[in-house]
Amino acid sequence: MKLSFHGADHDVTGSCHLVETGGHRILIDCGLFQGGRELNEENAGPFGFDAAAIDHLLLTHAHLDHCGRIPLLAKRGFKGEIVTTTASRELARLVMLDSAHLQEEDSRLQATRHARRGGDRRPAPLYTTLDAMESLSQFGRSAEYGKPLEISSGVRATWFDAGHILGSASILLEVNEAAATKRILFSGDIGNAGGPLLRAPVTPASADAVVMETTYGDRLHKPHDASIEELYSAILDTFARGGNVVIPTFALERAQEILFFLNRGVAANRLPPSMQVYLDSPMAISATDIFARHPECLKPEATALFHDGRDPFHVPGLHFTRETADSIAINKMRSGAVIMAGSGMCTGGRVRHHLKHNLWRPECCVLFVGYAAQGTPARHIIGGAKSVRLFGADIAVKARIHTIGGFSAHADQQGLLAWRNAIAGVETTFLVHGEQAVMQTFAKLVTASRVEMPAPNAEYVL
Repeated sequence: MKLSFHGADHDVTGSCHLVETGGHRILIDCGLFQGGRELNEENAGPFGFDAAAIDHLLLTHAHLDHCGRIPLLAKRGFKGEIVTTTASRELARLVMLDSAHLQEEDSRLQATRHARRGGDRRPAPLYTTLDAMESLSQFGRSAEYGKPLEISSGVRATWFDAGHILGSASILLEVNEAAATKRILFSGDIGNAGGPLLRAPVTPASADAVVMETTYGDRLHKPHDASIEELYSAILDTFARGGNVVIPTFALERAQEILFFLNRGVAANRLPPSMQVYLDSPMAISATDIFARHPECLKPEATALFHDGRDPFHVPGLHFTRETADSIAINKMRSGAVIMAGSGMCTGGRVRHHLKHNLWRPECCVLFVGYAAQGTPARHIIGGAKSVRLFGADIAVKARIHTIGGFSAHADQQGLLAWRNAIAGVETTFLVHGEQAVMQTFAKLVTASRVEMPAPNAEYVL
């Protein structure tokens, strides 16, 4: 049996791992690389394996860096079955179609720029909306937490709640080969326990090998209560200065969690009921609707709110803005608004327009509530950049910048280590989905097994 690594190796995005056994080829995730524009070539490059030879794709969750190259995989010949939880299937549909749409838009914009400069090259999108739609037909059986599925002869998989986003999972692959069984656990992304909506991550009792993420393997998150206080204080201080609050928001889980805390803040008289809140993300709006359909993924107390008719995401001044014209109209608001828009790393989407209108204003603030990969505009702003380039112009960074780590959907160093230590019998721990320096820090804490930090396209015989 062979395990190879084709994404999120010494890096945080592009998760993609391949298991080959007994003539079967099983892919775990097929994500998009995210960050600077130089990654466009990496996304368009070879997978490191023959897409047409893959029999099954097992999806841990619906974030773009885990599912974003599925349409490209299908475009290059993958004909097999995609298996994931029902919630992840619904969210992956949103994410992949949105990604295709953004790529098509970017292609059109770049073609216009080339034409103005006298060029004739039209940069092609990685995949189109039609490609994404066609790949959706390959989603087959749905996985249920804790219930093994026979993937192929001698191979079964069990999804365990990862507590990261709605429908997210760690996947235990049990492979019978040469009269022996190997158990390989793929962590996916491990959730930050203690949030208001999702349950804590679950682990199987044992595994022979573990492939685990290390996004925050070198730091601890601020406690939830302190993070909520910082959120409320930043909003109130900004309103007192006469500005707006811009929150670059991941559409899945983070947007819903922030709405939950805004709801709670108004109910507790911590935030003004006159506050205007804009969820300016069609994908986040649809994802919010999907949350209500999947109580099996939520904490019992969160499920009870839906059952009692108390929408935990409702805020008195909440506006859902799907249409472009409504999004543009938000920029007429000079103060008193909380504007939540994607993307969370500011690499695209509507948040870039809101930054253009608010980032240069000292009375405003920008709240980052999630991970920012190297090379992204979000990382530059967090790192203290004096200006960022948006739509061909350099925009001064004069707004107050807040980074609230306690809202992260990823476990911190303590949570990662507790997750790993709960699994007995591990011979090898493979560290992925982390920056190299972070993985090296975390590797020193993993003492119960051999530790490997695979390079891109590295192969191991198990």
